[in-house]
Amino acid sequence: MTTPEIAPSILAADFLRLQEQVQAAERGGARRFQIDVMDGLFVPNISFGMPLVEAMRRATAGLLEAHLMIVQPDRYLEAFAQAGADLIIVHQEAVTHLDRAIQQIKQLGKRAGVALCPATPLRTLDEVIEDLDMLLVMTVNPGFGGQRFIPYTLRKIARARALLDERNPTCELEIDGGVDLATIGPAYAVGARVFVAGTSVFGHPQGADAAVAALMEAATV
Repeated sequence: MTTPEIAPSILAADFLRLQEQVQAAERGGARRFQIDVMDGLFVPNISFGMPLVEAMRRATAGLLEAHLMIVQPDRYLEAFAQAGADLIIVHQEAVTHLDRAIQQIKQLGKRAGVALCPATPLRTLDEVIEDLDMLLVMTVNPGFGGQRFIPYTLRKIARARALLDERNPTCELEIDGGVDLATIGPAYAVGARVFVAGTSVFGHPQGADAAVAALMEAATV
């Protein structure tokens, strides 16, 4: 079976100790990080933008995922690419012309991902599924860290796994929201392979390295 990957969400990190915490997560086995970009419009929270991506690019050689939880994300694709993002994820719900955004990301030389909120059907991606490098299934409603995993999203993850196996087997299937030691195993069992985890990584009492290692082990137990 495919080895699970943990993508620590720096939204939950201590920004006074960001590089230290990134390095700890890498010691635990993290090879990628997610940067949650929020504008207070698409989601009811404001986080950060391109300068944080630039700082993370200096802090790690790992893959950087820019998860754009913003309205009209196509306005900023080039800026996030230049800042150092390797994978740019846009929300189906926030883009007027999804195919155009996907192609623009690829033309910038980056990997293209699309995220779906919990209640958004998979069928909304039917026409573009073959063009994706990443499908992100939100397992909480986007906007805040520390939320509880929504149980019905397990059915959606399973359907997403079947869809990708049939039409785009090289596309990664990632989930984001409420990932912890109790939820990662069931999500892995139905087909998720990349797991965004914030609070459960950076809030771990033994440090981010212990948290990442524990999550990877719990996924396949």
